[in-house]
Amino acid sequence: MSPRTVIPIDKNWEFRQADKEHSKFLPVAQFPTNVHLDLLHHGLIPDPFIGKNELDVQWIGEAQWTYKTTFKGASVPKNGGGGKAVLAFDGLDTFAIVKLNGNTILETDNMFIPERVDVTSLLKGEDEDNELVIDFDSAYLRGWKLVEKYPDHKWGCWNGDNSRLAVRKAQYHWGWDWGPTLLTCGPWRPINLEIYESRLADLNVESTVPEDLKSADIKVTAEVEGKADKVRFEISLEGKQVASETVPVSSDKATASFHLENPSLWYPIRYGKQPLYQVKATLIAGDGDDNSEEVDTLEKRVGLRRAELIHRPLKDQPGKSFFFQVNNIPLYCGGSDWIPADNFIPRISKERYHDWVKLVADGNQFMIRVWGGGIYEEQAFYDACDELGILVWQDFMFGCGNYPAWPALLESIKREAHENVKLLRHHPSIVIWAGNNEDYQYQESVSLTYNYADKDPQNWLKTDFPARYIYEKILPEVCSELIPSTYYHPGSPWGDGVDTHDPTVGDIHQWNVWHGTQEKWQNFDKLGGRFVSEFGMQAFPNVKTIDAYLPLGKNDPDRYPQSSTVDFHNKADGHERRIALYLVENMRYGPDPLEQFVYATQLMQGECLASAYRLWKRQWKGPGREYCGGALVWQINDCWPVTSWSIADYYLRPKMAYFTVKREMAPVSIGITRTEHRHPKDRYTRVNVDVSTRVEVWGSNLTLEDLEVDCVLKAWDVETGEQTFNEVVAEKIVLPENRSTEIDAREVPVIAGGGKDQEKRTVVAAYLIDRKTEKQIARYVNWPEPLKYLHLQKPKELKVVLSEDGNAVEISAEVPIKGLVVETEDDAVVFEDNLVDIVPNEVVRIGVKGATKETKLEARYLGML
Repeated sequence: MSPRTVIPIDKNWEFRQADKEHSKFLPVAQFPTNVHLDLLHHGLIPDPFIGKNELDVQWIGEAQWTYKTTFKGASVPKNGGGGKAVLAFDGLDTFAIVKLNGNTILETDNMFIPERVDVTSLLKGEDEDNELVIDFDSAYLRGWKLVEKYPDHKWGCWNGDNSRLAVRKAQYHWGWDWGPTLLTCGPWRPINLEIYESRLADLNVESTVPEDLKSADIKVTAEVEGKADKVRFEISLEGKQVASETVPVSSDKATASFHLENPSLWYPIRYGKQPLYQVKATLIAGDGDDNSEEVDTLEKRVGLRRAELIHRPLKDQPGKSFFFQVNNIPLYCGGSDWIPADNFIPRISKERYHDWVKLVADGNQFMIRVWGGGIYEEQAFYDACDELGILVWQDFMFGCGNYPAWPALLESIKREAHENVKLLRHHPSIVIWAGNNEDYQYQESVSLTYNYADKDPQNWLKTDFPARYIYEKILPEVCSELIPSTYYHPGSPWGDGVDTHDPTVGDIHQWNVWHGTQEKWQNFDKLGGRFVSEFGMQAFPNVKTIDAYLPLGKNDPDRYPQSSTVDFHNKADGHERRIALYLVENMRYGPDPLEQFVYATQLMQGECLASAYRLWKRQWKGPGREYCGGALVWQINDCWPVTSWSIADYYLRPKMAYFTVKREMAPVSIGITRTEHRHPKDRYTRVNVDVSTRVEVWGSNLTLEDLEVDCVLKAWDVETGEQTFNEVVAEKIVLPENRSTEIDAREVPVIAGGGKDQEKRTVVAAYLIDRKTEKQIARYVNWPEPLKYLHLQKPKELKVVLSEDGNAVEISAEVPIKGLVVETEDDAVVFEDNLVDIVPNEVVRIGVKGATKETKLEARYLGML
């Protein structure tokens, strides 16, 4: 029996516009590809990421396109008549008709389903050319035809338009409130020709780690197509084999079970290492040593871990917990939501995926949520999460709408779920699958029928919210079959069928800062939930990113914050009012120069997101008191250069919020809140009132060791720079492991006789000092708010210098400085921290890479202009 042969069909591809007369075939830019990349390659369209070019390329999504190639045939084994030639299409976007040598072999309508077609009878011989032609129809127009075909469905959505709900294609292609409308088509994933008599169709590795973590049971199953006799399973770690067994094939399957003592367990970042076992299956034909042949191999990298989502009653509060636990370690899951990293997926390299996940890991984050309006991501993305210890919350691809449920569509969705769960289930990083993004919230917003007590799925299909059948029957059944040990959650947000805004159960999306009631971010402590899987604040991207999308760069007449082009690169409804609202509530700012306005929005975002992480992490108080189990900021990344909620822009340039989040998610941190208390001396008086301003101090210890610390509190007058307080307010206190602990509460320290409203100009800083090392391990500076009321002083002795060893920037000043940013024109210079607060008599060190003595360092801070 001959070994399986895989021949990539990635050469000689050409494309043309099919519905344009006399359109000529042109070579593609790359493969896999899509039509926008190919048109860009030939200069036939302007770059849609520049200026307002997006408007000039909308015709592409309403046209028809043809891709074709020729490839040499192959000899199909004739032994026993079992030889096959199969064309494997990993992904076609979206409505495609595929022809081989003039014969229609496949019609597709789902971007997410890989397809396999037996072409044995159609494939020409080894020295002959085979022609493969793929015709792509307009997904946009086909979508509207389907909307018209099903008029009884109650169509409706947020973002894009109703046609997207009818099409199984990445929903963000229709445009979102952070991304352009660019309706792509094309062969977006690889195409291969496979020649074989027998093959390994799938390799599944199921592992169980008991509570004592001292062993692991591994069940390995290979699905076999064709006639073969045996499968040899091998498990290795770091190149050393730890287990092996050869088993016979029976009923097209082979299964082996292994028991490992003292296995190397996979841990999330910070809490341990990420060892990955290599599981290899080798398909063997023949029943003896002399006549045995290895005909196929398949390998998967897996991590052994015990992962749980913990729901249990809480002490002192209603509802129940929602937090992740890996290898018996409860985790406060600080992290980010993820959207596709480009509108044109085929050009995202493996290296770029790794760089994005590395950025998350370096930012002290533990989890990425793959949002339901994008794609089931590339293997390179999950590989990076496996390697770096980042947990993945995986949505199924439904978002912000009322999806239809006609029978053929349900069957397609079932196949989609089945195929993608099988493709991704070996990744140890994936700890939860969720049915959709905000579809239950959409249902609530337009009062669609949802009776949680009705458990009859057939009844759900008869309501005006038939998609419940998808989220509560199809998807959980697929998960139960294929990944029974991974938690399935019907949607995000969702909690036991109650209102999705209920903070006491399940997860919530907290958009009452920015959207909704537009609350102050200082009130995030009152806006939390058991797990906050979305929240956010917008900020402009790096000035270099803005210059990159302006047609004339730095010389563009639209190079100012409120320009038509800059506004075009913000897709959020009402963004002008919301950015202006949160800026004007909190700080003094001006629109000029552009650099200072960008700084103001990034300071605003940094303060906002840090406040959320700090206040919600305070509610992680130990066993039975996990009042908030995690927070995922919307969003880590962008799909094009834009003003959005991202904390790093399209070019992987971190915004300042990236660094404030990084500090808040450090292993040990300290927080302060400041509140005003009014105590009327008489029942009805508005005059005879005692007013006090108090600060509360707490420490958050996310390590797995108790820490003995001292807490130091200092204070300064923001106008004079005079120090007004410096005391150890708590000595030899213990911060228990993996929780937040209250430390101190007092009135804002002021100097007796210092004048009226002294507390309103007093900056308070808190420090944790490790008793063992006598080193500072946490620092936080709290300012009177709103910042716009402060009479900030410009420093006369500001120093921003590179350290002698070149590994840090050292910053000091004689007066308090709010939000100092270190900048340089050199993109090779990478700062490990930024947007720092400076107080007198301290030197703040920011780690830096790539800087030299010739590097020009500049500082920007609040009130400098």
